Amino acid sequence: MWMYLGLLSALFLGLHSLCKKHAVQGNEVLPVLLGTLFSGFFLFIPFYIGSLYYPAYTKQIGFYITPISWQIHGFIAVKSMIMTASWILAYQALKHLPITIVTPIRSSSPFFTFIGAILIYNEQPTTLQWIGFFVIIFSVALYSKIGKKEGIDFKRNKWIFAIIGATFLGASSGLYDKFLIQTLSLNAQTLQFWFCWYTILILVVILSINWFPFPNKRKEFKFRWSIIAVGVLLQTADYFYFKALEDPDALIMLLSAIKRSQILIAVVIGGLVFKEKNKRKKIIPLAGITLGVFLILYS
Repeated sequence: MWMYLGLLSALFLGLHSLCKKHAVQGNEVLPVLLGTLFSGFFLFIPFYIGSLYYPAYTKQIGFYITPISWQIHGFIAVKSMIMTASWILAYQALKHLPITIVTPIRSSSPFFTFIGAILIYNEQPTTLQWIGFFVIIFSVALYSKIGKKEGIDFKRNKWIFAIIGATFLGASSGLYDKFLIQTLSLNAQTLQFWFCWYTILILVVILSINWFPFPNKRKEFKFRWSIIAVGVLLQTADYFYFKALEDPDALIMLLSAIKRSQILIAVVIGGLVFKEKNKRKKIIPLAGITLGVFLILYS
């Protein structure tokens, strides 16, 4: 069952990536990110209120937000700091790079998760899983050559380093999620509600320093419907992902790889919608990444 939940998460992540590209194009990145978090956070406010005043009903429908200790609040705040840094880097990179370059690099995150799962959680990969992960990494390397034809030098472009940093931090957060869900026994909605809350607080502090005080910067921000869509789609994807992690048999290395199947939506549809270059040449590394994911699932 957890694998099917992982595929549902991938579906909503793919749609989320498309909306995110639309939201950040020619826009101020940090207020866009704050707007997406607010829209996602509002999804959980009714469940939080219901958990306070109607706990029996929210437990019955499976959306009860449990009371947690200050120590666990601290653990969730750490996750918020990791993901805030990852999102800032990823949004800046997405603003300046084609989605057909950004998404495949992000798809290499299962490799980092894979290594962490072995070293931290002692998850045991099979031969096919090894092959699958190296196929993914090799396919991502092919994108670097295609990217140069679009004027993107992978060795000198700072946005490439930004998306690589975002990918590493995102993978670290994925490993941390397993600790939060399986070791601390947090349910999906409790983690999502407080994670959104602390991330919003962090972003408000950052924006209070480098955005709110400057009228010229505020004028550059453009509100778009896709900002709301990004928040809703991301929280929906995360809900299915965290529900999958609640299964004690779930392997984080496989879930991370399954989530990467979002690239089928982000690259194929995104390339058409945003009219990006070299779509046909990108089919080969895309097929490689898809093959790598298939080998992991098949194993």
